[in-house]
Amino acid sequence: MHNHQTTASKEEIALLEPFDRLGLDRIELVATKAQAEQARAELAGAPAWGFDTESKPTFVKDQASEGPHIVQLSTLDKAYIFQLQDPGCRAVTAALLALPGVTKAGFGLGDDRKRIIHKLGVEPQGVLELNTVFRERGYRKDMGVKGAVAVLFQRRYIKSRKATTSNWAHPRLTEAQLIYAANDAWAALRVFYALGLR
Repeated sequence: MHNHQTTASKEEIALLEPFDRLGLDRIELVATKAQAEQARAELAGAPAWGFDTESKPTFVKDQASEGPHIVQLSTLDKAYIFQLQDPGCRAVTAALLALPGVTKAGFGLGDDRKRIIHKLGVEPQGVLELNTVFRERGYRKDMGVKGAVAVLFQRRYIKSRKATTSNWAHPRLTEAQLIYAANDAWAALRVFYALGLR
C-alpha cells in the first residue's frame, strides 16, 4: 500500500514565497546553426538537462499542431531556447534530443515526444517524465512544475497565463516568452536534483 503524500492546494501555494527564476542574462536564444553548435558545446558537460517544448496554440478543434516551435534545454546555470525555423538549428536540436546518456527531465512530456518525432524525425532519448517519479513516490495526481516546486522547495512557481497561450512560432519572442519558456526547463532540472535523481 502506497503511503499517499499530500500535494499543496492552490490556496496553500498562493501563500508561499516566489521560487527564484532565471533572468535574461542566463537565457540564450538559439536560432542559427552556429548558435546551436555553441549551445551544444556548453550543454555537453551536464549529466542532465531540464527539458520542455512550446507549440503555437491551435484554436480550431482537431487542427494539428505544427509544433514544437521551440525546444528548451537547461543546465543549472543557463537555459537555451532553440527556435526551429532554421534547418541547421533544427538538425542540431534533433541531435541533442536523440543523444543517449543525458537525462532530459521535464513535466507533461507525452505530447512533446510525438510532436518531436513528427517534426524533427528523431526519437528523444533519456527522457524522464517527472510526474511519473512523483507517482512512484506516492503522490496521487500529476504534480506539474507548480506542485513540485511547492512540495520540494515550499515556494510558489510563477507562470504567466498570457505567455502560455502566446505565439511560440513568432521569429521574435518577447522577454516574457523567453523567461516563461526558460524557467519551465530550468525549474524541471531543479526538481530533478531535489528529488535526489542523478
